[in-house]
Amino acid sequence: MIEEQRLTEDRNLKPEKVSIILARALSAIFHPLLMPTILFSILLFRAPAVLGVDTFTATFRLSLLMLIGISTFLVPAFLIYFMHRMGHVRSLHMDELRDRRLPYFLTALLYTTTTLLFTFRLSPLSDIAPEIGIVLGSVTVSVTLVGLISLFWKISAHSVGISGMVGVLFGIAVKYSELTLLYPLLLLIILAGLLASARLHLNAHTPTQVAAGMALGLTVSLLTVVLMI
Repeated sequence: MIEEQRLTEDRNLKPEKVSIILARALSAIFHPLLMPTILFSILLFRAPAVLGVDTFTATFRLSLLMLIGISTFLVPAFLIYFMHRMGHVRSLHMDELRDRRLPYFLTALLYTTTTLLFTFRLSPLSDIAPEIGIVLGSVTVSVTLVGLISLFWKISAHSVGISGMVGVLFGIAVKYSELTLLYPLLLLIILAGLLASARLHLNAHTPTQVAAGMALGLTVSLLTVVLMI
């Protein structure tokens, strides 16, 4: 009798374990630090004309993407891991507010440096494709706002990131009639819903924190596209 009860409990737990694993995997694949690289991989190869890089070869655009990936993902990820090893960040999941503040501000500083690099220092690219710096600037603004909000409240950075991508693609698709962005946009909208559900399922955020993140990301990205690109 006891053994049957245990087997029943195990069967009930298995779907729950699978869902948690999937939620964690989705959160890792679409980590906020990876989203600028994902966004630019879409823009550089699906709508290069909008960024002013359509005359460049695919190899050159891939080099740009690698530079963006290194500066917006690899470097900040290494710094956060280093802070974790030094004891300044208790958990790499950054579940507590005190673990989020320093990493976000350092990331904002790195993103600001990258934005300034692409906007002013990479001549003649800065003159030919200023849109790259503008999009990076919108990402930097979002990260900075997340850092400021994290001084007192735990907003969802995942939601900010994924909705920011949706906002950029939607704004460009509508403003420039870029039909090549339609399928990536639809996929991102579906992924945004799944990612929000994953963060809630992991109890990483409340519905209000997820909704606030979505609103922040969409607002910043849409305003950037409408007013500056």
